[in-house]
Amino acid sequence: MQLNATDYLIFDEESGIYIENPEQVVRDDVEKHHWLNVLKTVLKDWRLYLMLVPMLLVFLLWRYFPMYELLGCFKVTDDVKPVAEQFYSGFSYFKQLLVGTGTLTTEFWRAFRNTFLLSFYGLCFGFPMPIIIALFFNEIRSNILRSTYQVMTYLPKFMSTVVMTSLVMMLVKQGSLTSGTGILSQLLVQLGAISSDTAYAGLMNDPSFFRAIYQISGIWEGAGYDSIVFFAAIIAISPTSYEAAQIDGAGKMSQMRYVVLPCILSTIVIMLITRIGSLLNIGYEKVLLLYNPNTYVTADVVSTFANRYGIAGTMKGLASAAEMMNNVIGMLLVIGANTISRKASDVSLY
Repeated sequence: MQLNATDYLIFDEESGIYIENPEQVVRDDVEKHHWLNVLKTVLKDWRLYLMLVPMLLVFLLWRYFPMYELLGCFKVTDDVKPVAEQFYSGFSYFKQLLVGTGTLTTEFWRAFRNTFLLSFYGLCFGFPMPIIIALFFNEIRSNILRSTYQVMTYLPKFMSTVVMTSLVMMLVKQGSLTSGTGILSQLLVQLGAISSDTAYAGLMNDPSFFRAIYQISGIWEGAGYDSIVFFAAIIAISPTSYEAAQIDGAGKMSQMRYVVLPCILSTIVIMLITRIGSLLNIGYEKVLLLYNPNTYVTADVVSTFANRYGIAGTMKGLASAAEMMNNVIGMLLVIGANTISRKASDVSLY
């Protein structure tokens, strides 16, 4: 495309000559002093930028600098030498995990299956619960009563993982001569859900109960806290929308279905995309505290597999390869979910 002088000049009828376009003058001035304006903005709001420094340091120290150690996935592990000086081994660790014939390959695929199932069940049963809780909070008219319920549902999130898992272990603990079984185990026996022998042996020692315990405790811990985002989206809905629905004869359930849910749909989609992105990155600390060798068949996940063979064992390169595959798949899930959402509903994360 060719540019002419008239693209930058305009004809002045009073003087009869071409003069510089005022709009172009403004654009040139902005481009010329761009970085000066940026500096002035930073100096004007320096307090806000100063507050960003701790967050940037956290990202650098715990997110970006550790990426250097990912080279260990492709190097022969040697604790004496730095990662950069170790011998290149190619994709040997990945091949050993994916297509190997030993016990490690079997355990890895078992851990990968457990990771996916625990995350998938959490997505199916755990993701809708904060939305339901937020809808219930919106229907409570007493501010005091609603605040009380919110505090009660938020509190489990502020307990440490160790405390929370200790409570779970106490509720379902195995029987002993002095204290007997846990309260929840006794209740399940009374309801006929489990046998007394199963309760005495301990639910945490039975692989068939681990996933249910993990999901229920996860909902109890985080559903209330996660409902804050959805409740904030609900209270931002204009009251005129409810009034219009009431004029049309809509009841409470109809208002939820035709007013509340469509208005918070964009928030739900964004939170769903972020949840799918962390689908394979479950809270391994909780699994690490709850599982034992008796429940490896349903409880062992990729992160605990990497911890067992990497930190506790000597196969750090193998553990790094397992975690890297887990994270790469999670990244692909985010990209795929975001692409599908953007094409289907015009709502996306980026």
